[in-house]
Amino acid sequence: AVVSTQSTGSYEIIVVDDGSKDTTTDMVHSYSKKYGSNIIRCMKLPANKGKGGAVRQGILSARGKEILFADADGATDINDLEKVRKSLHDLLEKSNTKYGIAVGSRAHLQDEAVANRSFLRNILMYGFHMFVYLVGGISNIKDTQCGFKLFSRSAAQAIFPQMNIERWAFDVEIFVIANILGIEATEVAVNWEEIDGSKIVPIYSWLEMAKDLLMIRTRYMIGAWAVTERLKAE
Repeated sequence: AVVSTQSTGSYEIIVVDDGSKDTTTDMVHSYSKKYGSNIIRCMKLPANKGKGGAVRQGILSARGKEILFADADGATDINDLEKVRKSLHDLLEKSNTKYGIAVGSRAHLQDEAVANRSFLRNILMYGFHMFVYLVGGISNIKDTQCGFKLFSRSAAQAIFPQMNIERWAFDVEIFVIANILGIEATEVAVNWEEIDGSKIVPIYSWLEMAKDLLMIRTRYMIGAWAVTERLKAE
């Protein structure tokens, strides 16, 4: 889901249905009739594009001054949005810019996760973090994969039209492009709980992510993918 806000306090919610066969679209339409399509609306994609592709469509359709994407399972407490917004505002004010990202982070929960997860899941978790650092080149963000990221409108419009990855590793490409453009990101601890029904299959999904990370690294290095649109003068 994508939530965008205005400085006046108004907001909109965009639910992106990534080619599902359930009743998601019908449910959202019922809320649209009740509250108005200016408050909540659904984007129904004709075929599954992958999480990255779905998020990209939602972000580029958002009309707000600030744009949040959040996993629809509610794993991250939506009440944490206010402190994430404050962190974004502080970043923009400190850097005197209109480009910024505030990232919800579960890094502070890592010790608890290690204690409660199996040995295999811990190996996969540490391996993926190391891979993001070594291959993706991301060292400034501890938790790239948390589905709770807030963008200033200018940052979203600079990053998302230039993205290529449409699967799970799209989060890493966000920060690759942001780093190339010089867009700063701040990380904020959020309340998060694991929700049943995750579509991530531990070994297969991590292998797919690793493949996408290698693709990101290789294609940007050889110039097959490039960040061609630079930041507009402020």
